[in-house]
Amino acid sequence: MNLNPQFLKPQDVLFLLKLVVLKGPASIFPAVPEALGLSKAEVHNSAKRARGARLLPHDSWNPLRKNLLEFLVHGVKYAFPARHGSESIGMPTAYAAAPLNSKIVASSAAIPVWPDPEGSARGQALFPLYPSAPLAARRDPVLYELLTLVDAIRIGNVREQQLAESLLKERLQ
Repeated sequence: MNLNPQFLKPQDVLFLLKLVVLKGPASIFPAVPEALGLSKAEVHNSAKRARGARLLPHDSWNPLRKNLLEFLVHGVKYAFPARHGSESIGMPTAYAAAPLNSKIVASSAAIPVWPDPEGSARGQALFPLYPSAPLAARRDPVLYELLTLVDAIRIGNVREQQLAESLLKERLQ
């Protein structure tokens, strides 16, 4: 029996979504750590935890997409609950960013943004899953969309969550 379990951490979701974007690369070094703003050791540990959680097979870098989708839809909002802050400049996320912003009309309330001095919008701060997520999202628009869909599941109402689930399902197949 393993008395020291390795629980998933928020950067593991960022790592797995990047692997989805890369379509299971043959090698992850050095491109993935640099793209995510993580050290090689952090990426190695993320892979170890993801394999232990049955989200990544032991013999490839291609995430187990069905398992990952199930975790993103049903587990991520409980494992990594959203933390809000005050009004901030940042990058739009959840329903305020693509692809959901073309399907959902924003209310008059402040939009959710990841606090980021290089951001393009003002809204209510929603702290990203991991501090380097805005940097990684700026470098990779597809990863940005996946992260915003995950945020919609974390903070959205039922309709937003259902739309995000449907779009994640399309992107993970």
